[in-house]
Amino acid sequence: MPIQTIPELFEKVVREHPRSDCFSYKSASGRYVNISSQAAWEKVKALGRALAELGVGHGHKVAILAENRFEWALADLAVLGLGAIDIPLYPSLMPEAIAWILEDCRPEIILLSGPAQAEKIAAVRARLPFLRHVVSFDPVSLPGAVTMEELITRGQRLLQEQGDLPPVALAKHDIASIIYTSGTTGSPKGVLLTHGNFVSNVLAADGLALVGPKDRALSFLPLSHVLERMGGFYLMLNAGAGIAYAEGVDTVPQDLLVVRPTVVVSVPRLFEKIYARVLGTALAGPAIRKHLFFWAKRQGERYGRLKRERKPIHWWIGTKFRVADRLVFSKLRARTGGRLRFFVSGGAPLAPDINEFFYAAGMVILEGYGLTESSPVLAANTFEHFRIGSVGPALPGTEIRIAQDGEILARGPQIMPGYYNNPAATRETIDDQGWLHTGDIGHLDADGFLYITDRKKDLIITAGGKNVAPQPIENSFKHNRYVSQVMVIGDRRPYLACLLVPNFENLVKYANRRKIGFTDLSGLVKHPEIVAMYDRQLARVNATLSSFEQVKRCVILDHDFTLEDGELTPTMKVRRRVVQEKYRAQIDAMYAAEGRF
Repeated sequence: MPIQTIPELFEKVVREHPRSDCFSYKSASGRYVNISSQAAWEKVKALGRALAELGVGHGHKVAILAENRFEWALADLAVLGLGAIDIPLYPSLMPEAIAWILEDCRPEIILLSGPAQAEKIAAVRARLPFLRHVVSFDPVSLPGAVTMEELITRGQRLLQEQGDLPPVALAKHDIASIIYTSGTTGSPKGVLLTHGNFVSNVLAADGLALVGPKDRALSFLPLSHVLERMGGFYLMLNAGAGIAYAEGVDTVPQDLLVVRPTVVVSVPRLFEKIYARVLGTALAGPAIRKHLFFWAKRQGERYGRLKRERKPIHWWIGTKFRVADRLVFSKLRARTGGRLRFFVSGGAPLAPDINEFFYAAGMVILEGYGLTESSPVLAANTFEHFRIGSVGPALPGTEIRIAQDGEILARGPQIMPGYYNNPAATRETIDDQGWLHTGDIGHLDADGFLYITDRKKDLIITAGGKNVAPQPIENSFKHNRYVSQVMVIGDRRPYLACLLVPNFENLVKYANRRKIGFTDLSGLVKHPEIVAMYDRQLARVNATLSSFEQVKRCVILDHDFTLEDGELTPTMKVRRRVVQEKYRAQIDAMYAAEGRF
């Protein structure tokens, strides 16, 4: 009988894919420590036994507030093994947002990583009388808190003295997790995901034969993000791959060299930053290095297009590509550890230009698509079915169709049963025929490849009545080394404009080369030469757009959008309404002034 629950999946892994480095993490000494499948299994059993003594059982709720780390995986497997429901919380959330979620779902226990997260709970503890126990991965000063290591030790003793508890009767329709969507507007909604939702998505993705026992993944996205949880955790386990946890997002470049992964799951922001850094380095170097880089880029992209289209490759084109690869691309691949087979990208659209560059460099990015509500994968590119700009064909067992208004609808075993305690929102999202209304706009080509155009609610309708999707325009800026983020605006306005966040590292280098004097970033972005430079960048993008899509004006900001200010979701998407409201005065002034274009 095929597996139906996450505990069954983990048990199968221990039995059929034993390995000495099932999990790896960086210790306090700075060295990676390997945990075998059997050792992880024993820790999960002991932690589960201790949690059961604290009263955790079938249907009970347990929150997890922690960064991506090995203990997160232990906590998840132990909680689900008891038939309980876990509620993952993004570690970047502020106390007020954490309190809102906890008050909505009312868990009895929270597992948290360490002092920083404990401080957040302490700040709102008075509002959480239902929270009976706090378990921390690292020691904290929170009254009554117990460490995970203490619980594991207690659980080991209970197993020795009293034996294991009877197995929990779990079925595929049992709720495994309540994941609160970050959302770009409004309050978060709790997505109910069953064991069957997760397992069906794992098995369908595993059927694509992308990952196997010879693979090792570097995990650094938050495990509270459903993409990392399914793709970087459950899928890797099921395939028998090893999982190494990065010390943190900032240490990923160093961890890549140590772990030497074959697979990495990420979001587009990582690839945008890598591309901007590579491009900036090439342009800042000597003329010969700059010439070599762009020559190699042309050879790689030409070779890549012919390869993807399965067209004959002339020997001379192949020779030039091999030279480009040896002189340029091999050095880029070495920075990933030298063993990388492919990246997975999800969570937001990836600019096609960036994907094409990575493909040319021999670092394939398999872009996929899904939502928290779909556990998450609905469609994905594979090595056999790969088209840059698309998110691939529908996953096996998944149906996708396009509604009359262009919205993407999906149906399959990975679709959530609904939102927690929110039947009205459930009815708005899943219709009577079981179709999930994704809120995304897109189209299917003749071969069934799905292309995402924009978010339905993000569509801009100008004062002239033109419907404009902002994301493709924003993606046009993402290969520019002087641009970090762009948000296009213009709903019910006479023309499009944008808020632009510079890549400050590259911008400062530009200013220094030009001997542009400045005392702070606020003064720098207002300097006439800098404004003129961004005008030129804007003009280049506009030259590729239809007249009604062109961005006529731009506000250059002197700081990044941040999570702390509520401008970004935990998955690094821009909260458009929040940003527009925050910068309303600048936006209104921009439209009130006479344009430069």
